[in-house]
Amino acid sequence: MSEKIDRIEPAVAVAPVTPLATVDELLTAHGQTESLTLDDARERAKHLVDSHSEDPNFSPAALERLHAFLANTTLLEEPEKHRRTVEEAKIEVLLLTENSPYPEVHAVVDPYDDPDLPCGTIRAWVIGLGFVALVAFVNQLFSVRQPSISIGSTVVQFLVFPIGKAAEHFLPDVGLILFGTRHSLNSGPFNRKEHMIISIMASAGGTLPSSRYIIFTQWLDRYFGQPYAKHFGYQILLALSTDLMGFGLAGLLRGFIVYPSFCVWPRSLVTIALNTSLHNEENHSVLGPFQTIFNISRFRFFLVAFALMFVYFWFPDLVFSALSTFDWLAWIAPNDFKLTAITGMKKGLGFNPLPTFDWNIVTHALDPLTVPSSVTINTFFGVLLGGITIIGLYWTNAYHTGYLPINTNSIFDHYGKSHNVSKILDDRGWLDETKYQAYSPVYLAASSLTMYFFFFAVYAASVSYAYLHHRRDIALGFRSLFKNFKRRDTNDFPDVHSRLMSVYKKIPEWWYAILNVVAIVLGVAAIAAWPTYTSVGVVFFGIALALVFAIPTGIIEATTGISVEFNVLAEFIGGAWNPGNTLAMNFSKYFGSSTYICLVMWMMAHVLAFANNLKLAYYVKAQIIAVVVIMSISGICTSDQVNRFTCPGINIYFTVVVLFSSVSIKQIFGTGGQYIVLLSAFLYNIAYMWSAVVLVYINSMSYLCFRYLAFWSKYNYVLSAAFSTAIALAGIIIFFATGREAKYCTRLTLPGGEYFGPRLGSFA
Repeated sequence: MSEKIDRIEPAVAVAPVTPLATVDELLTAHGQTESLTLDDARERAKHLVDSHSEDPNFSPAALERLHAFLANTTLLEEPEKHRRTVEEAKIEVLLLTENSPYPEVHAVVDPYDDPDLPCGTIRAWVIGLGFVALVAFVNQLFSVRQPSISIGSTVVQFLVFPIGKAAEHFLPDVGLILFGTRHSLNSGPFNRKEHMIISIMASAGGTLPSSRYIIFTQWLDRYFGQPYAKHFGYQILLALSTDLMGFGLAGLLRGFIVYPSFCVWPRSLVTIALNTSLHNEENHSVLGPFQTIFNISRFRFFLVAFALMFVYFWFPDLVFSALSTFDWLAWIAPNDFKLTAITGMKKGLGFNPLPTFDWNIVTHALDPLTVPSSVTINTFFGVLLGGITIIGLYWTNAYHTGYLPINTNSIFDHYGKSHNVSKILDDRGWLDETKYQAYSPVYLAASSLTMYFFFFAVYAASVSYAYLHHRRDIALGFRSLFKNFKRRDTNDFPDVHSRLMSVYKKIPEWWYAILNVVAIVLGVAAIAAWPTYTSVGVVFFGIALALVFAIPTGIIEATTGISVEFNVLAEFIGGAWNPGNTLAMNFSKYFGSSTYICLVMWMMAHVLAFANNLKLAYYVKAQIIAVVVIMSISGICTSDQVNRFTCPGINIYFTVVVLFSSVSIKQIFGTGGQYIVLLSAFLYNIAYMWSAVVLVYINSMSYLCFRYLAFWSKYNYVLSAAFSTAIALAGIIIFFATGREAKYCTRLTLPGGEYFGPRLGSFA
């Protein structure tokens, strides 16, 4: 390492350029300064300033130096007198344009490409389709488990690698010529592009269908028990409609959330890091903590980290499950309700300085190794604020929450029992006002009230954030979209990866538009051919909602790694559109409306998942069997299911459906409604949303990024890939090879025969 430093020219060694550049990158940039004219450097700098002036992930120090460079007119007039300054500025510009301006991207993504590497080979398609079926089955099966386990793209890459290498060695080199190109069973060495396309196929196939929510709640007797939801035709039309729409919209939105360089998509970087580890045999020594030189290759580092996590995960998941939800504070005084409610990990709020030793729990909401540190900090303070809000509501018994569990997503009646929807519906499945007045309003726990408040707040915040920070990028995306529809060649995104991709022919926008048309036809067929009692107009209304929010939420996920769910807003609008109608034994008109709207909004998850896959390609679905298996699981979707198939997501969906359909929006959020105050959240964040708290580099990996960039670049994302892969594989093996649940408690109790809330017959 010291030899490399000694070879650097003095001007480079002391240049005040970004510290987020390795020695090799500085050397490369220094060698390119002679070929970059001053005018070209200024033009590149101007584009960087215009593109990243409001980018929270772009280095503020680099932006300040670019501004100073552009403002210094004397450099143009007398460049020879300021040769040192000019050279430093050129190095800065080259570092930011000949590679990604984001250290997390250039840590794993190469700034060069080999267009001659085969990609869509026969073996890649065969292996890929096999893994599509496997991943779709496993992900659907474990989607209703708490905590869930899924096979992500890193697991797929790990499993595919030996299969691909075996195909390389044992398949014969026989094939056929098609359209002037020879396609062989064995096209030579199994390369990283083949590997990546298999990963992308499996990732797209493993993205769960939005329709699973409605199929679960319709099919299971625990919810609505509707027999026609079992029909294969109904399920496949509903699934294909929303999924194809997701793929189609993702393709049309490439200019907004894929092509721009600021759309980093942190999750994709882990996949690329593993891909590089498996295929790149180069190994450079790097300086790490304690001034130690690390020589271990990325591949060996992955294997060591994978093995350690694979063995360790058996302890919190099976051997000593208390490590997973480490309720050590509650153990001190197990009969102290207040202590358990505040610190309990399962049914409490989890305020615990040492809450878990399970990496699967740590990364349940986000992976701190992959997302920006500011996102981790914002999430922490957001959860802290939410917990304090819940405590305030609960201990003041606001909205009678003291009679209910402190942390649950279920709905209750005024006896503190689970709300029985059938008691307030007539034979058609619509709300019966007389029955409603004789039974009970719907009551929510303090945690649910807080959740809905922040749901409402983030919707307005997402739109305002996208406008304030990315309005220029959105306008550029529209221009690019219109040009591409007119088949004009564009160069709207001149970053390094766009330049590398320019040699490949793009998929035309009209291909994706056709997918959208097919999706609309299938959606109309699903609604019209079964007794859903729903107007087909909701298909178009739902798509309109998705179009409004797909861009802002896509930008947020692409830059932070955090997804924003819009299902609550969709059902809120659906409830306001058709108040008072609901589900009983069939789809009611309202439920169908709000459900399809909600499905299309959930479809945005597919939009963003496929956009993430498109970004993967830019850088370098078969669930029926699983549904049948799930429906045969004993006690499925109950809180005491022995194998943890408790369906937390399905329960939330059912809660929202009942809340916004069985009882109309007006009765809950309208004038006189007990939860009308929650609507104020729409206004609280409409003006501004903090995109990033300027408290960066505080966790350990961020510190390493700043102090030991080469070490961080080499190992950070590989570590994340190793841990996630080991946990997924170990979790599946533990479940199939070995194949307790906490109970709720409440702070306040009711005397026999009494109930809380307004008296019978006087409900809003």
